[in-house]
Amino acid sequence: MLPPLALHLAGRTLEAQVAARLYVFGVVTLAVRVPADSLAWPDFTALVNEIDAAIGPGAATGVWSDLLTLLRTAVGAAWDRPSASTLEEDYLVATVQSFAAPIAAAALGTDIDLVPLLSGEHERLADTARADILARRFSYYTDDLVVLTWDRAFIYEPRRDTDVADVLEVANAQLLEMRYYDELLDDELPRMYDLVEATRRWSLAPRRFANLARRLYALVAEVTELTEKVDNALQVTEDVYLARVYTAALELFRVKLVSDAVDRKLAIIRDTYQALYDESASARAGLMETLILLLILVEVVLAIYPHK
Repeated sequence: MLPPLALHLAGRTLEAQVAARLYVFGVVTLAVRVPADSLAWPDFTALVNEIDAAIGPGAATGVWSDLLTLLRTAVGAAWDRPSASTLEEDYLVATVQSFAAPIAAAALGTDIDLVPLLSGEHERLADTARADILARRFSYYTDDLVVLTWDRAFIYEPRRDTDVADVLEVANAQLLEMRYYDELLDDELPRMYDLVEATRRWSLAPRRFANLARRLYALVAEVTELTEKVDNALQVTEDVYLARVYTAALELFRVKLVSDAVDRKLAIIRDTYQALYDESASARAGLMETLILLLILVEVVLAIYPHK
């Protein structure tokens, strides 16, 4: 837990709890939790949208960078190869634990309009847009509900024992890490092509080739190791409901799509390394054959014209 955060919203100040979690594959998550008690539904929706406007992705605020700096100071020397990457993923979760009167999950979306909360829009959306926003609905009991969208989720859990928010956090962390390596490889591939062209000019220089090969394979090993940790970050085996929510979140966030892109780029690097290795080995073999022929020629010349 980090120190509480004061949020200034529309003339009032709310105290928010701040929690941080560090993942083994190199992602830090920061969760800001704002309590909202005894609010009418329109007021609750307005509060959620105010919070998003205040500290969301479009807000001109340094809240997240300040929290990250505070966390870096608290963790200190425990960091292992810290990176100053500014790549971020944001996700807003609105959680309701009770209504003034009991309500069935089926009524959420009809009697209570979830679309303004999930979309952040004030005007009424078209029916097709509304249907798309409410398409990913999950319930285990008749009185609980989870609705997922690309950047927001609504959770109604009267039993207060849900792990859905944690599952969504893990899915977002996986997306962030895959995006990081996708962008890293996007930057690396053009440099690799330049190095390949340069290497062809010194294909007979084993030390230079070895340095390039080590660099390429070190990158492949690092990315492969950490992407495997990302893929195995969460294994939901016993709770079928959580597994459904987690799988839907991964699909919605397109984690597999980004992961496949990373795998393709790693394959390009591996193939490039193999091609360079084969080309260098062929060039060295040709040089050795030439040297052997020269030695044979020298021996023949010496045999014909012995040194006196």
